[in-house]
Amino acid sequence: NGSDLGHLRKSMPFTAACCIVGAASISAFPMFSGFISKSMVMSSAALGGYTWVWLILLFASAGVFHHAGIKIPFFAFFGHDHGLRVEKPPLNMRVAMGMGAIACIVLGSYPPLLYGMLPYPVDYVPYDLTHVSTQVQILCWSALAFTVLMVTKIYPPELHSSNLDADWFWRKPLKAIVSWCAWVCGCANRWLRGIVAGLLARGEAWLRSHHSPGGAMGEPWPTGSAALWAAILLAVFLLLSL
Repeated sequence: NGSDLGHLRKSMPFTAACCIVGAASISAFPMFSGFISKSMVMSSAALGGYTWVWLILLFASAGVFHHAGIKIPFFAFFGHDHGLRVEKPPLNMRVAMGMGAIACIVLGSYPPLLYGMLPYPVDYVPYDLTHVSTQVQILCWSALAFTVLMVTKIYPPELHSSNLDADWFWRKPLKAIVSWCAWVCGCANRWLRGIVAGLLARGEAWLRSHHSPGGAMGEPWPTGSAALWAAILLAVFLLLSL
């Protein structure tokens, strides 16, 4: 639960460092990979005449930095200490985090490596005065807003809550549908079992009524009657075989 995290930098210093690098990259800090890709997307939108898209991306970058770049690392690794003490992640996870952090820094510091991975030639210069100054101003104002909210205690407190995600569809509606289908199948199974049990009971009663010692087929027959019926059956068989 994210609300229970806080002050984990002492237990997971390497994870905290990699998280900060990832947050800086996704927030499009200069010298990180997110700055390159974000600048390319926003420049393409502006050159294509999509002014509203460019404005939305511009304001969204401030929100991303506020949420993913500051809020998550701060409350998870530097926020209120809830007394949670954890072990370091296993080696394979630390290696993966380290590789990701290094890639964020290398690709952001040397864009031609990123350009070489694209399926088309790229001639783009992200580190010019306009891009760098605009992005730095957005990041500084967003960081200032977060700092003011925290110092003045206006920032909403940490609350235990649940965020609805795509898994809600199979945790709630799909689970209800499966439960309903199971109930319908159970009712149908009980109904069919009742019908089959009733038929079997009737068949058993019929057999008992005819073949039990007191039934019609269970009574001893006189020899003459048996011989007569045998002759009748033989005659029928002969007629059918003609």
